Amino acid sequence: MAFGIDGKSEANALGRAVDMPEYKDSFRPAPLWERRTGTMKFQEIDVKNLQGNPWRVIGDQWMLITGEKEGKINTMTASWGGVGIMWGKPAATVYIRPQRYTKEFVDAGEIFTLSFFGGEEKKALGYLGQVSGREVPDKIGQSGLHVIRVEGAPAFEEAKLVLVCRKLYAQEMKPECFIAREEIDRWYPEGDFHTMYIAEIQKAYIGG
Repeated sequence: MAFGIDGKSEANALGRAVDMPEYKDSFRPAPLWERRTGTMKFQEIDVKNLQGNPWRVIGDQWMLITGEKEGKINTMTASWGGVGIMWGKPAATVYIRPQRYTKEFVDAGEIFTLSFFGGEEKKALGYLGQVSGREVPDKIGQSGLHVIRVEGAPAFEEAKLVLVCRKLYAQEMKPECFIAREEIDRWYPEGDFHTMYIAEIQKAYIGG
């Protein structure tokens, strides 16, 4: 059974407001001495043994979608997505608007990660959702979170769960395919339809 969760993600380049508390102006960057290179403290777990309510874990607690391009890393906060089974594989589905800087990084590689924080680090996730890496290249460092490598892919030391995802399918949503036409007016008044990514969950790691 697949779980679909509505939510909001990284502030877009067109400046549309997002339904997140205002963290951008009030956020205090981590002191330099706190910005260390993370050391991995994770244990692999069978994805079928994961516990948690996906509506709460994704929709309320949020997640980070992280990709890499030409040795650079970018991430975005998201609370739209789903998990389940597709083509006989454990799968995750994420949705990214075309103006998101992170989309370039997800498109550039075969692998991306989803990092979950169990409701912690909400202020950092709010900051990462409202600040674009185009304007602030060191936004991850400014957030106080610490990048690590999980199966060679970038994720975060502070995460409670990391899913390593291999892209299987990507398609931009098309207005003519909407059955509930009111959703276009509500979510896409500027025509910036999400691209949907379906990815195999290759590995799951829990931190603690």
